[in-house]
Order: sequence, then C-alpha cells, then structure tokens
Amino acid sequence: MQTLRFNKTTNWGRLPAFLCCAAVLLTALPVVASTPQGASTPDAAAQQGAAHWLDRVHQAAQQQNYEGTFVYQRGAFVQSSRITHFATKTDGEYEQLESLEGKPRKLFRHNDDVYTFVPERKLLVVEKRQNKDAFPALLSTSAAQVLSVYTPKMLGTDRVAGIDSKVIELDPKDAYRFAYKFWADAKTGLLLRAQTIDPSTGQVLEQLAFTQVRIGVPLDNAAIINGMRNTAGWNVVHPPLEPVDMEAQGWRFGTTVPGFRKIRELRRPMAASDSSDPPIPVDQAVFSDGLAAISIFVEPVAHNNRKEGSGSDGATHVLVKRSGDYWITLLGEVPQTTLQQFASAIEYKAPR
Repeated sequence: MQTLRFNKTTNWGRLPAFLCCAAVLLTALPVVASTPQGASTPDAAAQQGAAHWLDRVHQAAQQQNYEGTFVYQRGAFVQSSRITHFATKTDGEYEQLESLEGKPRKLFRHNDDVYTFVPERKLLVVEKRQNKDAFPALLSTSAAQVLSVYTPKMLGTDRVAGIDSKVIELDPKDAYRFAYKFWADAKTGLLLRAQTIDPSTGQVLEQLAFTQVRIGVPLDNAAIINGMRNTAGWNVVHPPLEPVDMEAQGWRFGTTVPGFRKIRELRRPMAASDSSDPPIPVDQAVFSDGLAAISIFVEPVAHNNRKEGSGSDGATHVLVKRSGDYWITLLGEVPQTTLQQFASAIEYKAPR
C-alpha cells in the first residue's frame, strides 16, 4: 500500500470538495505553550468543572458577539482568517469569515444558510451548513458524551490575545484519539485557542488561536446581510445534497471504536475525471466522539482512478481501500490505527 501525500487545501483526488472548503477558510502548530498556573489533578470536581466549561465554550460561540483574527497552524503551514459573529435573540446567528492569505475567499452565514464567494471564478456556492463545531465552536454532542472517552484536567488560568482564560486539557482514555487543550475566555467562555496534541509525544499537531479578538461589542449585521444578497454577476451554484440510508444500500459499519457515534449520512454527486462521464455518486457517513470526527466516503470504482494508500498531515489521517466495486476513503483527525479499526469493521452486502 503506497503512502499518500496531501494537504487540506488540495481537492484530494476528487475527494468531496466540502472536505476542503472549511480548510480553505478555517484552516493549526507546534508552539511552546505557556505553563498555566494552578494546575490540578483530575477528579470528580475536575469532571464537573470541565463539563461546565465545555458547555460554556459551545454556547458562547453561538450566543456572543465577537470579531477578530485567528490563525490556523499545522507544522510550517500557517493561515489566518478574520471572523465576525453577530447573535440576535429573534433572528439567530450571522457570521462572516474571510481568508487573509492566498486566494481570497469570503463566507457569509445566517444560521445554517452558507454563502461562499470564490472571486477568481466569480463563483458563489450556496448550501446548508453541515458542521456546527468549527472554531470557535467546539462540540458536536454533549459534554457528557465527550467526557466518557476523555479525562479532563483543569489547568488553571492563562492569557490569550490579552484576555484572561481558563485552561482545560482532555486526555484520551484509549489510543484511538488525540489529546486536546483549550483556552476559554474566563468571562464569556468563548474559545480563544485550541490545540490537538499527540499524547504519546506531547507534540502539538495543530492549533487554532485568536491573535486579536473583541468580545461582547456592539456589532451590525447589515454588512453580512448585504454580502449575502450581493449576488449580481456571480455564477450561483447550489450543490446537490441529500440524505441517504447507507444501511439500506447494503453497508454495515461496525462499532469497534468506543465513543464514536454516527451523526449523519449524506450523498453528493461529484465530477468524474473525464468531463464526458456522468457525475459520481459519493456517500458519506460521519462519526464523532464529540470532538474528533471520522468521515467514511463510498464511491464506485467505475470512472475513478483512485489508488489504495494512507497518509497524514498534522492531526488529519486518511486511508483509502478498495472493496469490490467500491472505493472506501476514511478521513479524520484521529490516529491511523483508528481509521484501520473502522475500515476492518465495514461490510457490504448487495441489497436484494
């Protein structure tokens, strides 16, 4: 099996483009983290305190007004983005996200409606949000589920972007996931920095961190509303997306890795290598333990030049295998052994 090389901004041999969209805009960094003061050992109080702070972090990302610049760092790769988030009691959330390096990208969001502008192609992609845990949001499930597979440590206080913060570390209870460290604003709970750490070496694999942020300031959502409406001259595309029952299609996903639960199944037609060929139907099943997520993509071998292999980039690992007439691609911010465990439990039986 060959080793594959990739990065998050590459359309990974026609892996579904939505894998790359978030990385283009939201895309972590071996740094020397300061040592927080007042660290304590994990106990029942830490468990309760961590659950409280994890919930606060998730709520703050949705309910607070904030604007600032954050940096994603992964090894030598660094990318900064500007975010503005406006929360209302009557009309939900408004958000603007803009990449500050490389090719310009701008994303506007109202609740789950997402508008992504790609200037060099005069392309506007309009679709529904699928992932609700993008920085500075955090959880895709309850804190209780997360803490069933992670051991928390409350590490006292620190400062990020000039703001006093609480520091929480989550250590995995098994070898199937990475460790995490979070810095949250002591006043509002807004996530200020997040690190993904290899627990065996202590190396920081990825990091997202605000370098400058204002929280709780009055903001105006008019610019976001106008940005979403300013579509004249743009080629507007609504990528087809539909729910799919992969079990009814004959697929079985065993539960060999504790803590992971299936949270959604989707189907998108993707362009074939040869433009004269019809689109390729790609099914995606997403599993999450509340922090780490694994996507399993299934697509037919026909009109497809994929190869078997594995690879990694920072915390993200990928595994590509062939199963009869289908390619199976597993991708997630988990160790390679976790993807192999998932792959070993996948079975297919053609429906009658």
